[in-house]
Amino acid sequence: MRIAINTRLLIKDKLEGIGWFTFEVLKRIVKNHPNHQFLFFFDRAYNEDFIFSDNVIPIVLHPQARHPILFNIWFDYAVTRALKKHNVDLFFSTDGMLSLKTNVAQVTVIHDLNFEHYPEDLPAHITKYYLKKFPLFAKKANKIITVSQFSKKDISKSYSIHEDKISVVHNGVGTDYLPISMEQRSTQLFEVNNGVPYFIYVGALHKRKNIKRMLEAFKSLKITHSEPLDFIIVGDYLWEKDNLLSSISNDVKFIGRKSGSELATLVANCQALVYVSYFEGFGIPVLEGMKCGVPVVASNVTSIPEVGGDAVIYVDPFSVASIKAGYLEALKKSNFNLYREKGLNQSNKFNWDKSADEIWNVLESELRK
Repeated sequence: MRIAINTRLLIKDKLEGIGWFTFEVLKRIVKNHPNHQFLFFFDRAYNEDFIFSDNVIPIVLHPQARHPILFNIWFDYAVTRALKKHNVDLFFSTDGMLSLKTNVAQVTVIHDLNFEHYPEDLPAHITKYYLKKFPLFAKKANKIITVSQFSKKDISKSYSIHEDKISVVHNGVGTDYLPISMEQRSTQLFEVNNGVPYFIYVGALHKRKNIKRMLEAFKSLKITHSEPLDFIIVGDYLWEKDNLLSSISNDVKFIGRKSGSELATLVANCQALVYVSYFEGFGIPVLEGMKCGVPVVASNVTSIPEVGGDAVIYVDPFSVASIKAGYLEALKKSNFNLYREKGLNQSNKFNWDKSADEIWNVLESELRK
């Protein structure tokens, strides 16, 4: 069978949430199913690192799709023509978007509907496009995959889609994320942050990630917390820049995008990973923190309790006082081993091999029809 896949978010050194999802899932699926042919649709020159096996054919379709007008052209015209030209049996899209002008069977992944609930958090032209198009994508899809039971219910309710059409496949966690011994933590802390304990946030710099309240709570904590403590922010702006950089101080450090073993080392040595986003379809950093065996301070809303189980210090993301209380809980020495054990147990429920297998089962069921 010939399966075409939207791989426009596979961009070297610029993988964000959906890009990482695409990377982790596809590299497993194409290697595990050598009897099928996979056509990767890029919207720009591609990196060979993303051509995972001999059964992958990379195809560049123009124009680069980074604006709603270009989204329409790319999906409805470039993709539609390519599906017909290459006699494709199934189109798989990992970012929720589809061709509305093809009769080829399509499966899409809708990670969350944050734009439906907080439309003001995105640039106006992006929100307008999403609000108009995603209900159409959801109805057009032969099957929808999403990453949590929370998102499944949200998609079903928001778009009047029967739940039988939606399959839940949880995200996994990278193999670099591993716990380190207390002795290693003592040594590596000097290497990663000059021996100063720190909280860490990992993710895009985006309004819904709630970074301003996160830092307000840290500033409040520092008034009474006498011991040295930093806050390291790992990530880059998703849309326009705002005044977050005004929060830089001696103890708040924005260090940009990191990945792989470098990021895993930063997480494994932190005092706690903080992720107080007020809307998430899953929340992979929560899983990464648990997998590294460090306390995780996270929101008590949307999908995050589904991921964290009883292994997370939950806070109200809309309350600076609640977030501060979560920080204090994470700083208690008696809690470190407690959350380390709970987090490692909870994180073992998730892995990318399982995710890839479950996604393939959905794709294969459509190919058999």
